[in-house]
Amino acid sequence: MRIALGFIVLLLASWFLSALLGTPEESAAAQTPTEWISSSQCAECHQQIYDEWKSSPHANAWNNEDVRAQSNDFANKDCIDCHAPRPVFETGLGKRVLPRSARRSEGVDCLTCHLLPDGGMAATITNPRAACQPTTRRELQRVSLCAGCHDQHKTVQQWKATPHAEHREGCMECHMPYRDGTPEGGRVHVMPGGHYIDMVRSAVVLTGARSEDGIARVTLENTSGHAYPTDERSRASDVWWRSLPDDEADEPGPWRHLHRIRDPYRHEKDLASTLLHWGEERTLEVEDENGEAAHGRVEVVLVYKRTPYYRNAETGLAMHLADVEDPFQDSDLVHRVTIEP
Repeated sequence: MRIALGFIVLLLASWFLSALLGTPEESAAAQTPTEWISSSQCAECHQQIYDEWKSSPHANAWNNEDVRAQSNDFANKDCIDCHAPRPVFETGLGKRVLPRSARRSEGVDCLTCHLLPDGGMAATITNPRAACQPTTRRELQRVSLCAGCHDQHKTVQQWKATPHAEHREGCMECHMPYRDGTPEGGRVHVMPGGHYIDMVRSAVVLTGARSEDGIARVTLENTSGHAYPTDERSRASDVWWRSLPDDEADEPGPWRHLHRIRDPYRHEKDLASTLLHWGEERTLEVEDENGEAAHGRVEVVLVYKRTPYYRNAETGLAMHLADVEDPFQDSDLVHRVTIEP
């Protein structure tokens, strides 16, 4: 009798607490905003992820100075689509995204990838106890999630032509790795890509040697999962070289431009695409603008630019490649090799 009475008391106490505090699901529902309108709402529960995103090019997609300049402050309205897009689950995975009219300063934000048409949140795990009550959507792991923006310049098409696509090694493996190497740690939301020089350096190899006929040559090899460079047509990578003196006390020769790797804008109809595609090895003879072979010790560098032009440090005006004296003025060093006599 006492056992039965104790059980009844315990049951009543549990019911009372449940009525007073609510179930985890009810508590989560009470905390859930009626409308998700900003990525800042995600920070309370996902501070680390929010901070990673906040420091990323995605968060800066609308405010980036280079983007502003190249889009004529978004007078080129086609650029708005990918730099302030509506949620991809709303516009359709793999389809061209559409621009939103509100909070454009947040760029490519949390809602772009996670907000569902019904107002819910997409995640890798369903969790009704969480404030946003996310539901599992496997599309978050797929290339089609990124394609709406990142295939505008054929990056996804380039990836599909590689063995990575056959092995189902998609965007996430390189650009959103697991935070601690395991799924339990979640994926890093900095999303490193063409704005991170270490990522750029991992995408291409530069080697140099002098052959038996005395000709200095360099070879470029693409080791990434797509073309190099890829995505934005403003990106370029240049090969420069200069002669080195035998005596280190002497000055080296002037920098000379050897080769440019770039996919030109659509209106640049007189320029051919020189993208370095996956697995491609491109060998160049080191020679000057007149076709004269380089002699003696030679230094060759590969640099990377997020804008297609070198600008005069004083005037800010674009310069012809032949007028550039310092290739490092507004570019990043990717690789450097020295070729001996």
